[in-house]
Amino acid sequence: MIYFDNVSKTYPDGTMALDGVTFAIKEGEFVSIVGHSGAGKTTLTKLLLGEERATNGTVSIDSVDIKKMKKKDMPELRRRIGVIFQDFRLLPNKTAYENVAFAMEVAGKPDQDIASDVPHVLELVDLTKKMWNFPRQLSGGELQRVAIARAIINHPDVIVADEPTGNLDPVNTYEIIQILKKINDLGTTVILTTHNKGVVESLGKRVITMDHGRVTRDDPTGKYAL
Repeated sequence: MIYFDNVSKTYPDGTMALDGVTFAIKEGEFVSIVGHSGAGKTTLTKLLLGEERATNGTVSIDSVDIKKMKKKDMPELRRRIGVIFQDFRLLPNKTAYENVAFAMEVAGKPDQDIASDVPHVLELVDLTKKMWNFPRQLSGGELQRVAIARAIINHPDVIVADEPTGNLDPVNTYEIIQILKKINDLGTTVILTTHNKGVVESLGKRVITMDHGRVTRDDPTGKYAL
């Protein structure tokens, strides 16, 4: 379980990004976090990844307070959380296969696991025929599929998808959301930050709405209200 308990975050310039945020996300949930630019969505994800520390309150995963974790334990936390970015962040000089394999290499996985797992995950995101293509040879939707494969290859407990369809057309947006739903159906918790009302309402899953660093609505039925 992920738990934000009365969390506030103030940056050194005095900007209050989060103000008394409290919510819990159960294992296996699919939760969309929506809000205008500057609402606090990105700060939430940075706190969860340990990239920023809360000024007040507690952010925990499975009852472990992230703020109290030692630096040497942070890589283990980050291996439990797969991240998907709007701008893909792939290595341009590596093929789709190599980009995904690299995530396993960094995690210290043996070569035989890489050889068996990478093709399987690329098949899950429907990229078997493009696995030896370089990023410059792939469309935006295909690039995001590689990024999803990379995020799930080490079997994380949680996927954080930060505006994953922001640069995609409606057809690719639909396909990426279907892949995220499939991953969630397999038991992985998915946290999606998005501005896309159509995406949120098509999911029919829980929606947390943020405004000026506060949670203003927490709807279990997938209503998008800004």
